[in-house]
Amino acid sequence: MIIQSILELVAICTKKGVKNVILSPGSRCAPLTLAFARHPEIHTRTISDERSAAFIALGMAQQLNQPVALVCTSGSAALNYYPAIAEAFFQQIPLLVLTADRPPEWIDQWDGQTIFQQEVYGKHIKKSFQFPDSFGDKEQSWYAARMVNEAINTANHFPKGPVHINIPLREPFYPSENESFDFPEHPYQTEISKGTLHLGEESLKKINSKLQSIRKILIVPGQQKPDEKMVELLKSLSKNKRVVVITDTISNLQSEESINFHDHWMGNQEVTKGLEPDLILSFGKSIISKSLKLFLRNSKAEHWHIQENAEAKDTYQSLSKILACSPLFFLNWLNSNLPIQDETYYDRWRELEKSILNNLNDILEQSQFGEYKALHQVLKNIPDLSKIHVANSMAVRYLNFLGRRKQEIICNRGTSGIDGSSSTAVGCTFTTKLPVTLITGDLAFFYDRNAFWHNYSMANLRIILLNNHAGGIFRLIEGPAKQPELQEYFETKQKLNAKSLANEFGFTYFSAKNEVELDSALKDFYDSGVHPKILEIESQSPLNAEILKSIKEKVKTILPSA
Repeated sequence: MIIQSILELVAICTKKGVKNVILSPGSRCAPLTLAFARHPEIHTRTISDERSAAFIALGMAQQLNQPVALVCTSGSAALNYYPAIAEAFFQQIPLLVLTADRPPEWIDQWDGQTIFQQEVYGKHIKKSFQFPDSFGDKEQSWYAARMVNEAINTANHFPKGPVHINIPLREPFYPSENESFDFPEHPYQTEISKGTLHLGEESLKKINSKLQSIRKILIVPGQQKPDEKMVELLKSLSKNKRVVVITDTISNLQSEESINFHDHWMGNQEVTKGLEPDLILSFGKSIISKSLKLFLRNSKAEHWHIQENAEAKDTYQSLSKILACSPLFFLNWLNSNLPIQDETYYDRWRELEKSILNNLNDILEQSQFGEYKALHQVLKNIPDLSKIHVANSMAVRYLNFLGRRKQEIICNRGTSGIDGSSSTAVGCTFTTKLPVTLITGDLAFFYDRNAFWHNYSMANLRIILLNNHAGGIFRLIEGPAKQPELQEYFETKQKLNAKSLANEFGFTYFSAKNEVELDSALKDFYDSGVHPKILEIESQSPLNAEILKSIKEKVKTILPSA
């Protein structure tokens, strides 16, 4: 017999905009699975591997800016959601996690598929809820509906994030043959009315007074979605030499006016002398560049963070003011009220930026073939109107070295793990007809191969696989690079290539080991077709490390000193 509160749960989802559901097979979750599958307004997909399923849902929610629901059976299935839930929490992506569970009397009684599921995600979830385990009283049904409504509101309220409802279910799990599913037309729901967050006149007067004595301002956006209004505001502030805007690739706010090549000189004390700001203005989430973070921490500049609530992070160890408003509001105000700044400070940053902008292409063209040069070539061929997913480790760092991109850049920088990069990109393909390019290393790619183990079309997916048969980043980190155990215990060398995987999952496969093969593969790589495509670029980890060091040395020679 189907539980009416489960039908109301699904009806509430549809009314509140949760219309995409990722299901994983199981018996105890059958009431949820069938209710979602039979609702005419819900789009369901089945992904067998729960770890991959959760990252696929994350990739979808990231694009839709609406919660995507996850449904799994009881036991360790719920634990496999954990990596993606942690990523969603720190990246502030809304997910509605629905885990079927045994009824409470059978927990810890050596019954099958049973673990402690209440609040199983700990601090990595915005809020956890425990569904009633019986519905003998009508107030229990009201309580269940109220809970679902609150969960979705919590997922959507700033900062967005994942919420968990644990749902104990007793047998029978399946409806009788002729049982109808009567979804309520007007389910329980409450809405949150949102206003524009701005600062009061008194606060703005104090800020304006403080700004009169500040002459060197750095604006450092963190990871966020593209925002054309924000780009134009930052360009306006930069053009008039009033601020310096430093943008990692994941900020999605890069322009011809921002500083995009900073990773080439950050850490060089001879070059950065005198670049310390008086004030750091930040908004958004994390940045990639470790050397930029260290530079800002060492500068001891005052730091103001702009966001819609007061839970800012002290990334640069000097947070002195939290501006609890929308970044767009404050930048608009700043654009009209910022006093004259030190133009020589701006000019110094631009001089460094231009030295890289004018010379990096030639330096790369003259370098040996490896993954750095190969990615430089690949990026020239990716359509402007598309999305780029990039895996962690060296892939995202290369992208940051290579400057401004016109495409939306997406990376799992909430926890910065490699475990769900491919699955997140697959989730993105389910939300758009635009080309989606995944740039990934071999360890991240093979680790997440179940991203492709399903029955759904991904014809717009293109994968650039940088296969150096090892975790090449460990050759660039001073600690492991000097250890005799480097190859076996850190790089973890492997002999796999992607050709068999491509055949298994029906991908069109290309490979390249040199520039000629790469140019040939790229000619029709972005042509439309019915199958996703993989371009595997093979190289050697030691050579890649040497190439990167060589390019860094050449860059040093073109940088103007302080």
